[in-house]
Amino acid sequence: MIASSRCFTNLATHLLLAAALIVPTASVQAQKPAYPPEMPDARAEVYRSVDGVDLKAWVFEPTGHRADDRRPAIVFFFGGGWNGGSPGQFGPQASYLAERGMVAIVVDYRVRSRQGTLANVAVSDAKAAIRWVRAQATRLGVDPNRIAAAGGSAGGHLAAATATLPGHDVVGAEADVSSAPNALVLFNPVLITAPLAGQPEEQEEKLENLRRKLGAEPESMSPYHHVRPELPPTLILHGENDKTVPYQQAELFAEAMIAAGNRCDLVGYPNQGHGFFNAHRSNNSAYRDTVGRMDDFLVSLGWLKKP
Repeated sequence: MIASSRCFTNLATHLLLAAALIVPTASVQAQKPAYPPEMPDARAEVYRSVDGVDLKAWVFEPTGHRADDRRPAIVFFFGGGWNGGSPGQFGPQASYLAERGMVAIVVDYRVRSRQGTLANVAVSDAKAAIRWVRAQATRLGVDPNRIAAAGGSAGGHLAAATATLPGHDVVGAEADVSSAPNALVLFNPVLITAPLAGQPEEQEEKLENLRRKLGAEPESMSPYHHVRPELPPTLILHGENDKTVPYQQAELFAEAMIAAGNRCDLVGYPNQGHGFFNAHRSNNSAYRDTVGRMDDFLVSLGWLKKP
């Protein structure tokens, strides 16, 4: 396990809290999230209409939430290789954080299997989603200076992209509203899409496969290549046995972030592969652990109170 010098606190307490609040039943865990998602505890809104497509955001709110509360918010992007997937993937995490006092939002974005689009279009949608939350902060009861982006795999790439990548953005009347988040929570994210000096041959082959999915120059889509000072505090949760997105990506990104003076906490999970954190996996202790780590991270930012 690798992490920055910042420590997680009282993890056991958070794990118990996570288990008490939202650990799904075995029957629910066995089912992958459907598309369109079914999230009766959330309110659906359209955050972007583009090319004849209405992209929805599902908003989970704390009990008794009011517009003048100015709570921290988090926006989740699902995984699926920019080809498919469902916003319902992060419904359990969003429900949990709403119980903890945040406004938690899961969003849809355009993917190849449904809209025939590539990853650069998904980045544009992701930036639009963060911008929408910030522009609607007063109505949503959100603090515009405490908005986190989160996601897994390709969705982790989108979350990181909103913080790091210039361009890949189409804006209109809200062009003066920032699409950059104030924190990142990344689950086995794609962080490197362009070659690096001395990179293993295996990684070069993976990058070649990625190029066909990006829709733009690989370096322009690579969060690692755009690390710089003053990026938001970041938590990365990554399986060390991930064959889809090698753990080395997370290590290199974390090293670059810390070298640039940014906070980046990397937690490696031995013997865990891609998607290890998902709630629908039966008896998934890793799901509960990642929820606890996420909770600790948000407490350390002062966004949540200790339970």
